[in-house]
Amino acid sequence: MQQEKRYSDMTEHELKQEIASLQERARKAEQMGMVSEFAVLERKVQMARAYLINPESFQPGEIYEIEGDPGQYFKIDYMNGVFAWGYRLKGDGKEEALPISMLKGLK
Repeated sequence: MQQEKRYSDMTEHELKQEIASLQERARKAEQMGMVSEFAVLERKVQMARAYLINPESFQPGEIYEIEGDPGQYFKIDYMNGVFAWGYRLKGDGKEEALPISMLKGLK
């Protein structure tokens, strides 16, 4: 059995190929009504995309909009790799981690 390569070990080209493949699989899952499979694949796309973004462009203390969730904002407490740790404004105050690909700057 072939060991899958970690996103952190992939080149930009490999990541883009992986994203395209995952998006195609997600599209098919959605068409077939496989809701949970679709959700898992969409999450994998977000994870792979995070590795194409420079984590240094995200700053602790800053507030970002959550992609795909209009009107929801996230304040970063600290960064750990491609994950931003913090909490949602108007949320329950619980700390959570989001892949940086899910965050949009408020410019």
